Amino acid sequence: MRPYLIVLALLFGALLTGSSQAQTAPSQAQRDWRTAIRQTPTGAHIIGNPAAKVKLVEYLSYTCPHCAAFVAESKPELLDGMVRRGSVSLEVRHAVRDGLDLSAAMLVRCTGPANFVAAHNAVFANQEAMLAKAQAYRPAEGASQAAQLAGLADASGVTALVRPRLKTAPQACLAATADRAKLVAMAEAAFAKIQGTPSFEVNGTLVPGNDWASLKPRLLAAGAR
Repeated sequence: MRPYLIVLALLFGALLTGSSQAQTAPSQAQRDWRTAIRQTPTGAHIIGNPAAKVKLVEYLSYTCPHCAAFVAESKPELLDGMVRRGSVSLEVRHAVRDGLDLSAAMLVRCTGPANFVAAHNAVFANQEAMLAKAQAYRPAEGASQAAQLAGLADASGVTALVRPRLKTAPQACLAATADRAKLVAMAEAAFAKIQGTPSFEVNGTLVPGNDWASLKPRLLAAGAR
């Protein structure tokens, strides 16, 4: 190859390399961390960057109106902002309080980690209607716990709400005694630490307040962006 062709080839190669690096760097910086979801050994779900500077734990109940308000208020800045950008990871721990809460939590978890956030938010978004419908439910005499949970889930509309995302049949999901026991244990551990729902931990420390207005400044002070 002639000398000037060699130079051109080297320059062309350098340009390609630079272009490749320029394309790679932004894609890493722009990663949507909301899609990184994993389940802990205790059954909680962690959403976001494992290396996030700020680690937030939420103790939530699907039948808690304050929890529904928090999820709706915080979503634009917390989930769609801080978690998406990778500065905050969000761990959801269920603090179940009643049968409807337990049935909803079991069904949401049966959608699988990839669908967890969508199913979780859908239940909270439909909480008011869910609670109203559940008032009319009366379990059959002698019904098993699994049958009562299924009846509550059907009557409240939770089953229909999450069915498109379920990885298993609703009855099989609600009959899973191991998952039920895990949720009960998670709730017992939660209420040994917290007074009510929602409650929050920031980097391992419980913080006062039960709404987004009180939590946001603490996240920012810890390094959220």
